[in-house]
Amino acid sequence: MNEPILDQLNLVVRDMARSIEFYRAIGLDIPDDIVWATETGSHHVEIEMPGGFELGLDSEALASVYNAGWRAFKGEGNRTLMSFRVADADAVDAIYRRVVALGHGSSQSPYYTFWGSRYAIVVDPDGNHVGLMSPPDPAHRGKPPAI
Repeated sequence: MNEPILDQLNLVVRDMARSIEFYRAIGLDIPDDIVWATETGSHHVEIEMPGGFELGLDSEALASVYNAGWRAFKGEGNRTLMSFRVADADAVDAIYRRVVALGHGSSQSPYYTFWGSRYAIVVDPDGNHVGLMSPPDPAHRGKPPAI
């Protein structure tokens, strides 16, 4: 049997324009001409990531078309964390500042993890937590916390 390959993540978003602004602020290339729209607004975009992975953003209206069981999230908190690897520690700080300056939320300000990476978590317009992580730097490695 062939093993399934994870090649796409779709996020259902309430405000496509605000979500596109957020992911552009992180540094994703999202040309206007790849956003699928109808008379009622923008409904879908597929963002090709390095390595062939795709990040999709879908409107609530579109999600209700392709998923009969889709329901708007009504709870608090989050159950997933999507992370982006960035070039270095300075990039974590710069992206974090840019995203927060645009009025998006923060769940974790930048800091050095015990494994040595510079790490931060920002919050997209729909409450999804989005990690920003540098490659590990041995100079910043430490003892893992007791859990």
